[in-house]
Amino acid sequence: MKEDCLFCKLYLEGDHVASTSGFVAIRDLHPQADTHLLVLPERHVASFHEIAAFPADEAKRMLDFVAEVAAENGLTDYRVVVNAGAGAGQTIFHLHWHVLSGGLTGSMT
Repeated sequence: MKEDCLFCKLYLEGDHVASTSGFVAIRDLHPQADTHLLVLPERHVASFHEIAAFPADEAKRMLDFVAEVAAENGLTDYRVVVNAGAGAGQTIFHLHWHVLSGGLTGSMT
């Protein structure tokens, strides 16, 4: 955990849609689709560029959790997006996955 990271704080104190050991899902505060959830790992990793920081089994659990969150929220058609770096639109530097369904309303950060 990193003290000055918004997503680390939301991991600890946020309104979780779902949670499992090491991961949580929250609603995006600025949704870009009818349903816009974020999946956050507890481990602070700045971006997808550092995915190697996760052991293979933990990375698989994270992706399994993304799919579980979609299913638990009744999503059958959805997108999963990860922005890797500022040039790709990442504005919060804590690895996270966007789970979007329904009409898209803008860009994802």
